[in-house]
Amino acid sequence: MHDRTALTELRIDRFIRERLEPAVYRAHHPLAVSAWEAPGEPVPFEVADAAEYVPFGVGRRWGRPWGTTWFHVEGAVPSEWWQASGELPEGTRAELVIDLGFTAGQSGFQAEALVWDRSGSPLKGVSPFNQAVPSAVDAAGRVDVRVEAASNPDVGSLFTFEPTHLGDRATAGTDPIYVLRTVEIGLRDVIVAELLADALALRGLAAQLDPTSARRAELLEGLDRMIDTVDPDDVAATAAAARAVLLPLLERPAHASAHTLHAVGHAHIDSAWLWPVRETARKVSRTFANVLALMNEDPDVVFASSSAQQFAWVKEYYPALWARLVERVREGRFVPVGGMWVESDTNMVGGEAMARQLLEGKSFFLEEFGIETPEVWLPDSFGYSGALPQIIRASGSKWFLTQKISWNETNRMPHHTFLWEGIDGTRLFTHFPPVDKYNSDVSAEDLAHAQRNFADKGRTNVSLLPYGYGDGGGGPTREMAATIARTGSLEGSPIVEHSTPARFFETAEREYADPEVWAGELYLEFHRGTYTSQLRTKQGNRRSEHLLREAELWAATASVRAGVAYPAATLKRLWQLTLLQQFHDILPGSSIAWVHRDAERNYAAIATELTDIIDESLRVLAGSGDHTLRANAAPHARGAVPALALGSAPAEAPVAPVRVGDDLVLDNGVVRAVIDPRGLIVSLVEVGSGREVVPPGSTAGLFQLHRDTPTQWDAWDIDEHYRRHVIDLVDAESVAIEGDAVVITRRFGDSRLVQRITLFEGSRTLRLSIDVDWHERQKLLKLSVPVDVHTDRAQSEIQFGHIVRPTHTNTSWDAARFETVAHRWVRVAEPDFGVAVTNDSTYGHDITRHARTGGGTVSIVRLSVIRGALFPDPQQDQGEHHLEVGIVVGAQTQDAVTEGYRANLPERVVTGAGVGEVAPLVRVEDASVVIEAVKLAEDGSGDVIVRLYESLGHRAATRVVPGFAASGVIETDLLEREIPAAALVAAGSDGAEIALRPFQLATLRFIRS
Repeated sequence: MHDRTALTELRIDRFIRERLEPAVYRAHHPLAVSAWEAPGEPVPFEVADAAEYVPFGVGRRWGRPWGTTWFHVEGAVPSEWWQASGELPEGTRAELVIDLGFTAGQSGFQAEALVWDRSGSPLKGVSPFNQAVPSAVDAAGRVDVRVEAASNPDVGSLFTFEPTHLGDRATAGTDPIYVLRTVEIGLRDVIVAELLADALALRGLAAQLDPTSARRAELLEGLDRMIDTVDPDDVAATAAAARAVLLPLLERPAHASAHTLHAVGHAHIDSAWLWPVRETARKVSRTFANVLALMNEDPDVVFASSSAQQFAWVKEYYPALWARLVERVREGRFVPVGGMWVESDTNMVGGEAMARQLLEGKSFFLEEFGIETPEVWLPDSFGYSGALPQIIRASGSKWFLTQKISWNETNRMPHHTFLWEGIDGTRLFTHFPPVDKYNSDVSAEDLAHAQRNFADKGRTNVSLLPYGYGDGGGGPTREMAATIARTGSLEGSPIVEHSTPARFFETAEREYADPEVWAGELYLEFHRGTYTSQLRTKQGNRRSEHLLREAELWAATASVRAGVAYPAATLKRLWQLTLLQQFHDILPGSSIAWVHRDAERNYAAIATELTDIIDESLRVLAGSGDHTLRANAAPHARGAVPALALGSAPAEAPVAPVRVGDDLVLDNGVVRAVIDPRGLIVSLVEVGSGREVVPPGSTAGLFQLHRDTPTQWDAWDIDEHYRRHVIDLVDAESVAIEGDAVVITRRFGDSRLVQRITLFEGSRTLRLSIDVDWHERQKLLKLSVPVDVHTDRAQSEIQFGHIVRPTHTNTSWDAARFETVAHRWVRVAEPDFGVAVTNDSTYGHDITRHARTGGGTVSIVRLSVIRGALFPDPQQDQGEHHLEVGIVVGAQTQDAVTEGYRANLPERVVTGAGVGEVAPLVRVEDASVVIEAVKLAEDGSGDVIVRLYESLGHRAATRVVPGFAASGVIETDLLEREIPAAALVAAGSDGAEIALRPFQLATLRFIRS
């Protein structure tokens, strides 16, 4: 037979494009439009409904950047559409169709609208690929609706990464940016729409099959015959006959070995990104309205949505929508998933904050719906901490889902379904959807990719397909649902079936009883710059986490000891705001300027409120008198003041620098530092052992400036080629003694850096206090600390423990890990000597090994201090910043842990106290066991909750002793529900005996007498 395949394909594609798609609507009828532009921020429906509207013509420009225009749309189906029976033609229905002036960009990244009925109930959202609102036309054919149109600018959905002025209201301009293109009633031909769905499904499938396959030839021949059946001048009249031609092709069942995809409607909605938080609440309303409208049309559609915060917005701002949502949740079709307050970053979020993400998220879903979310759902976060499996299990959840690791630049993960083992040995059933995206449009290409890509063939044959427009919201469409209806069993295609996340995971666990194991972190070989971008946001998060710890500790102590009211509601609100800002495009620094300026204001307000709680609690505990107390919120003693207590102790005493020749020396008998005339540390010695930290020929405390021009994703990425361009900042404007500090001033480019070096009596930590006035762009500032130790690994603090990473590049996995994340400290060491580097502000590090002069190797620890990316915020990090860094000489792991907390929990001075000390509310007898949180129980009972963990990576058995009358103690999960004892060995009125495995996390509930 002659091969006419290429011509047939061209014919099919043109026929679909030029004949079927335009014929979906038989007729169009314009509607009357009037408009009112909200003067500032978005307003409630009631305000907009009462406003004065003026006539507005289709074709006019509307919408300043980030503005809201309300349209009043009125009209009716024209009389000529009605049949004598009073019905519309058989197989048709009337729909409101709106085109706000959509561009070729992505859904969710440009103009959107929510359509309201006149009673104030949301009907449906309108977006670029979802423009019809069937419910806006009533049974009599009338339309009378308000359209809340958001003129959000497209900040960069095509991702060319060019600097933009649109990310800040102050620079975005005021001229209208859209043209109202269409507002009409369309007469939809349902049969033509079904024919179009048939044709698209079969044409898409044919494109994915082997060119030599009989099935592909059969599909193309059938589609060719379908075209012959259709009258191009009267598609509607011949559509049914054309469908009959295709029916046998659609009825051929899938192969018995076909991969099965569990299709779950989804709309990953970034809680902020290229739009502000306030716009996200509206995106959620539009998406949820879309989903609920689709569910009314298609009874099989299931939708999964994460982030309790987003549900909370709907409950607060959209009560009518909330009521409809609740009903679908009860049916099991609208499925809350994930159990977190937001889809947070997991690299930089602190341990207790990670626990609170799950506490707040799961509690919300339990309280509102009675639903225990069994999975954590993080499709888009930028890598996953090795502490997560334990934290997730401790919340009562058992499954984990992401797909982000498919973005790896270098290495491909060997599994899609596996057991993920965390740093404490906890294992978690985990799935990566092999479709490699969380917003599939259910195209044949996506389905075929999932089937081909699935890495665990032969062991299991199911995967999850999250489908629907995402990032900026939108969710599934009726076209996507139509494809699923045709691929439930279709020869040549994977089997696609509507499902829920729980049903998928249960099926996968049954099929794959003994999965492979991946141990340690899930490091994303991409987006490494997110550990550093937007320094103020990162500092705000770090400070808020520690202030919340302090506020809860002292408020709980004041409540138990003095009977004052515990500020539970305020603390909950501030926790939730902090958790919101840990979203995976806020804390990582990858959002527009508006988002980060909001975050900075929020962090300042959080600090003010928490400081007030701390001060009031300490004043109650201290009483009135003439004592001076020091409050130590850290989990380790500080001088004479016990952990978590107040005591009388002298302030830390700094040692005075002395000049020795041309150098300046700081020496406290424990550590001796020598600073040369350039302001660089040329010697740092542990006095007792004589061990030198600084390798021969090296200097510590060296700032290095790199070119920082990522290949793509500016604020997100640090690319390996940054290392090829470096300037060592060795020239100093001044090096001087000021009081008890050596102060070095440097200028470079348009920036200024002031460094104060101090050393305190009895301390083994050399402190570097850094002020930088940063005005560089596309530059990266690193702080280098070379350490004369020979090791092939480094320890980095993460949540509830630390991780050990190689410093060599033996494998491609090692080489790809050239920028890593750590919390308060990192440490490199030989068996008998180590050095830790602590920080109070940043998270990005690179730790490498190099040849040593005279033989062997040395380690170089570098902190990423600050960046100047241009997209999406061209003003990123410009201005003044302050950081604290410590170099801990001769540090054991215990010293690193202790100093990390000390640097981030500075002691507070309470003057005019009436007592000489305030004993800790709870204490632990082993310093390796860290008390991470002390708070009162969420249920208002007054019970004391103590969260603790083993911090050094070895087994620990110890006692936890309450400083108050307790009638008993139980072990709980993160939600403070009793669980079978895993750490608790014995309990009595005098405390609890616990036994912890390495890095084990435990929560104890002390029941108040």
